[in-house]
Amino acid sequence: MDDKKPYTAAFTQPIISPQGADMSQPMGSAQMAQPMQGQPMPGQGVPNVQQNPITGQPMISQSPVPEVPLIKRDTKSLIKTIAIIALSLLSLTFIGLFIWMFVEYENASTNVEGQVADAVVKAVDENTTKLEDEFTEREKYPFKTFAGPADYGELTFEYPKTWSVYVAKDARAGGDFEAYFNPVEVNEVSETTINALRLAIKDTAFDEVAAEYQDALENEENPLKLESVTIGKGMNITANRYTGNIPGTEFNGIIVIFKIRDKTAIMQTDSILFQADFDTLLSSVRFNA
Repeated sequence: MDDKKPYTAAFTQPIISPQGADMSQPMGSAQMAQPMQGQPMPGQGVPNVQQNPITGQPMISQSPVPEVPLIKRDTKSLIKTIAIIALSLLSLTFIGLFIWMFVEYENASTNVEGQVADAVVKAVDENTTKLEDEFTEREKYPFKTFAGPADYGELTFEYPKTWSVYVAKDARAGGDFEAYFNPVEVNEVSETTINALRLAIKDTAFDEVAAEYQDALENEENPLKLESVTIGKGMNITANRYTGNIPGTEFNGIIVIFKIRDKTAIMQTDSILFQADFDTLLSSVRFNA
């Protein structure tokens, strides 16, 4: 073998394709265009089927598999998420409403209990006050009877037995008679302390005493209201009744003056708080004319 000559492979037998075509000879255009035996032409029933130009075998090209759209799956997930959120919000709303109603119920219960307690306390206080007032009224009976000097007409009247009496001037040697009455004990006699009753029998004519109160009637700063009344057991004693600021004091009370022989009786309460007892007392007044 000559080393200088290139090696060339020689085929002694022709190359036959699976369809019987001689592959050692170049194929003409007619042969390349001829379809495979038993196979349909492209476009005749089997789409996308091509023929291998070398082997003549059909080549089936696979179309790309379309992706599954995610829109439906995303929509379902979104709906589920919205439903969960809605249920959560609804649950929170119900929980909040329950808590609010429970707090309101507790507050209402507390308020009702407080109102009931206040009402009970108020009722007890009112009942206690009423019982105390009734007891105080009962304790006044039977009344005591006061009798003044015989030389001064022996003025008498009834007063509550719970009152104390202090005679400041007994008029045994003449002059004026003075006595003071007050529940439990008589307060210090002054122009600033209140007593339930001040009694005076002045050795002065009625007209002179009435004139002393006339100035008070005309005083615009401390006016008195004047009434002509009848007092006594037989309601046969004519008297002047003055109501308002008592002259010379800051008391808001009542003064009644009436004539006893040649003298004048003055009965005064320093406060209208004693008006009921004062009126009862006046209805029992008697004296010897």
